[in-house]
Amino acid sequence: MAEFRVKTREAGATAVGGRTGFPRVTSVTGGALDIVTSPSQAGFGPLDLLYASLASCLVLSARIAASRFGVLDRLVEISAKVTGKKAHDEPSRVARFDIEFVIRGDFDDAVRHAIAEAAEAEICTVSNTLRGHPEFASKVSG
Repeated sequence: MAEFRVKTREAGATAVGGRTGFPRVTSVTGGALDIVTSPSQAGFGPLDLLYASLASCLVLSARIAASRFGVLDRLVEISAKVTGKKAHDEPSRVARFDIEFVIRGDFDDAVRHAIAEAAEAEICTVSNTLRGHPEFASKVSG
């Protein structure tokens, strides 16, 4: 069996906002994005970014799973739509993530389910992190 090597890259983001205007998020690799502050504005808000992180990680992880299962050459397209339900009580949080995979290719539903399950439960760093109750280490300065 082939050995898989995981390539890593620097990761992280900084958000900066003033008394008014949009917060601006920049990644350590040079990406930049303005965050919307109103539900009626087009663009990404903080929850959209959370859902986008999970969705994109699941798509990349499903592709890795298809490769591990030896069916990558038969894969046409993967999509993962992520939405969620906020909790009704405090603290404010997402209580449930709803994930819809569409995995197109020349294989049966059993393979599709295996790819989705491996992506979500084994490979995706974001889904594993959300399930794992990570520690937070905060610093505050002036």
